[in-house]
Amino acid sequence: MKVEQIYTGCLAHAAYYIESKGEAAVFDPLREVQPYIDRAQIDNAEIKYVFETHFHADFVSGHLDLQKKTGAAIVFGPNAKPGYDATIAEDGQVFTVGDYKVKVIHTPGHTMESTTYLLIDENDKMHGIITGDTLFIGDVGRPDLAQHVVSELTEEKLASHLFDSLRNKIMPLPDHLIVYPNHGAGSACGKMMSKETTDTLGNQKKVNYALRADMTREEFIKELLTGLTAPPGYFPQNVLLNIQGYESLDEIMERGTQPLSPEAFEAAANETGALVLDTRDASDFAKGFIPNSINIGLEGNFAQWVGEMIPDVKQPLLLVTYPEKEEEAVTRLSRVGYDNTLGFLTGGFETWAKSGKDYETAGRVEVGEVVKQFEKDALPLIIDVRKKSEYDSEHLIDAINVPLNEINQHLAQFPKEKPFLIHCAGGYRSMIASSILKQRGWDNFSDIIGGFDELKETSMPKSEYVCPSTLL
Repeated sequence: MKVEQIYTGCLAHAAYYIESKGEAAVFDPLREVQPYIDRAQIDNAEIKYVFETHFHADFVSGHLDLQKKTGAAIVFGPNAKPGYDATIAEDGQVFTVGDYKVKVIHTPGHTMESTTYLLIDENDKMHGIITGDTLFIGDVGRPDLAQHVVSELTEEKLASHLFDSLRNKIMPLPDHLIVYPNHGAGSACGKMMSKETTDTLGNQKKVNYALRADMTREEFIKELLTGLTAPPGYFPQNVLLNIQGYESLDEIMERGTQPLSPEAFEAAANETGALVLDTRDASDFAKGFIPNSINIGLEGNFAQWVGEMIPDVKQPLLLVTYPEKEEEAVTRLSRVGYDNTLGFLTGGFETWAKSGKDYETAGRVEVGEVVKQFEKDALPLIIDVRKKSEYDSEHLIDAINVPLNEINQHLAQFPKEKPFLIHCAGGYRSMIASSILKQRGWDNFSDIIGGFDELKETSMPKSEYVCPSTLL
């Protein structure tokens, strides 16, 4: 049986495509559906079904557009209550795709409608399981997301459901089955996913902490909930879009890719209250940017950081991109529900600068200069905007940790009366922080070029985390 994984690294997301005898099915598609349609056309196949493992939180699925464009039936598992036409399958129900079979296995826990799909080949042999966010490679889905939409679904209740789903529905299945999860390392839907994106179920039974056969329910719940960080703020909004429905991507693309002159761009920003989102690299942004714009580089984990740093998916946006990158930017924004892009600056920032309009710059400093300041005992305050886990692992002595996704809650830790330096691992996140600080009125600071990746290669003193259990 051939199962094609279509992986999108910036979201750590995996969709799946199967085809048999001119019939195809897509599982958990991304927002832009043309690639799936094109894939089916190569096989001269008709997309018969769009299977959804659950109502996703970290991205907006393309199931509705795929249904409209192909006539495919949308299938959810038990308990799903979408606001549009869809087939709500029963536990154990079997769907046919050519000579293949897809069996519904209801596995609540990540959410109450979460469903695993058992794939059965043309010889009636079980091949693999498409697990959604129920089972990852090395991890399982976090059970604390649904309560942000339905308050009575506490993380403890969902974790208990997940314990039963794994023990009673997944673990009894044959070891040879291939596990096809919805996400890999880098997704916020789990806490310790592997960089591998498939594995056998038998090996996962051996190495996945959540599948230990001797775990009690209480032990499972405690281990699962320990170490969970707050989910990104856009997650509940994406869940609602997936439940209630959304605007067609074609309309979003038409609106978002409207070219605007500097004058029209400025007028749109003033009239709509739109946020100016600059998607260029950190080095180019620092040399010149439109006042009050935010920098989130398109070449990084763009969609995830947009979701972290812009609280409302309905926020009107105006884009500054490199030429011919505006369509990619609008597409990637739509993947996480930011559908209200109003246009882009024609010709990019260069057009703005040549028009004579005001712009700002951001201070940056080389690592070598930081070392010189340290050697002269003239080093200012350093603020590290990496995640707490990165900071705990290793950091510069005396550096203060303010994770980027918490910056708006801790602005008081950034002094206005004296200079300071900021850094992340390599410069991507620290420039996001720089743009936010500039927008809020801070000027007396510099971003360290190269970040901690270069700082750790210097002689500057660093502190490494020591596990408390080793302090004997």
